[in-house]
Amino acid sequence: MNLVYKVNDKPKFGQLIVFALQQLLAILAATIAVPSIVGNGMSQSAALFGAGVGTIVYLLFTKFKSPVFLGSSFAFLGSMFAAFSGAVSVAAGYAGLIIGAIFAGLVYVVIAVIVKVAGVKWIAKLMPPVVIGPTVAIIGLSLAGNAIGNSFGFGSPQSSYTMSGALWVNLICALVTLLTVIFFSVKGKKMLKLIPFILGIIAGYIVALVFTLIGNANGNEALKILDFSAFSNMKWVPEFTFIKAFEGLSAIDGKYIATIAVAYIPVAFVVFAEHIADHKNLSSIIDQDLLEEPGLHRTLLGDGIGSMAGAFFGGCPNTTYGESVGCVAITGNASVITILTTAILAIAASFCAPFVTFLSTIPTCVMGGVCITLYGFIAVSGLKMLQPVDLNDNRNLFTASVILIAGIGGMTMNIGSVTLTEVACALILGVIVNVLFNRPAKNDQ
Repeated sequence: MNLVYKVNDKPKFGQLIVFALQQLLAILAATIAVPSIVGNGMSQSAALFGAGVGTIVYLLFTKFKSPVFLGSSFAFLGSMFAAFSGAVSVAAGYAGLIIGAIFAGLVYVVIAVIVKVAGVKWIAKLMPPVVIGPTVAIIGLSLAGNAIGNSFGFGSPQSSYTMSGALWVNLICALVTLLTVIFFSVKGKKMLKLIPFILGIIAGYIVALVFTLIGNANGNEALKILDFSAFSNMKWVPEFTFIKAFEGLSAIDGKYIATIAVAYIPVAFVVFAEHIADHKNLSSIIDQDLLEEPGLHRTLLGDGIGSMAGAFFGGCPNTTYGESVGCVAITGNASVITILTTAILAIAASFCAPFVTFLSTIPTCVMGGVCITLYGFIAVSGLKMLQPVDLNDNRNLFTASVILIAGIGGMTMNIGSVTLTEVACALILGVIVNVLFNRPAKNDQ
């Protein structure tokens, strides 16, 4: 695609801050959602700080050539729950979060060493475009339910939506946000074209504010979209995980460490597959194969060590964010300096309670409108990877088909304490079909 800012380009300072804020808004909801879901007093501000530090670590390892932000990983939610449930105290659970992230990070380090020695050509053979394309599409499609659920004001997908006053109000805010993003992305001039998400969020927030003011005036609860109660209990300093973890180290024993290892290590292998898909997608956007330069071993090291750093401060292992990739693609801004500035802004924001609290008041429905575009763009990016593939050849057709059906159909598997996500199951099945039946001649895709 045509990029407005390429990887090494440096926008003007004023523009850079605005672009970084846009990236921060794109990844914010998911990044702070993980500690909220896990509970046990985990700090959203600390998770934001950890994401910023993890991203900087990633950028250093990738020689500032891969423009993507790292945020809290949802894949490790089950592992994080296991860290607390198997601990004798909450403090010990915090120690378990860090130990688990170290185990997961070490998996990445080991794979990175193997890749460094063996190269990446085997990955290209194992996961050609006919495998990676549909898998990337599934990353976006698997999140579609969340985007729609959020648009109606829910934190998760629902089986159906029986329209009521509150749901109509949420949907109106989401649609205003969505249409504003699309309008400025398509019709915007110069700077406005580069910040469609900020403009969309502002538009949606204003509409939500109007509804809330009307609701407060006439006592209609259905119209009260905005909730400012969080301002009454702001925490000015992030509660870093390592501080609480030190208090629980004495309660850690070999049995608990083994439990943590079983909970984290298998998940790291699953996330490795998604790591490749994310970087293949980003490579197609910036027209540079990141698996070759800076190299898969560097992106793995950056992701792995970045996860350790993120968990040390915020408890949450990090991963490359599809929302960040989508933001790069839609805005045409692949400047890695923008990502670095976003990371610095995230670290600074974690100490600014009013700013973080204000961002947390952005309604779920407004972020739902934004996510429809972000997740949709990821899905379409994956389908675009299939363009050079000959789908008249049944070998390719069946490979792509099983991935799409497994992913869209919600194929998940619980193997012990490990959950294979739709993306992981679809990719594994696609690789198996490709290896067994798709051994093309030299002129085939």
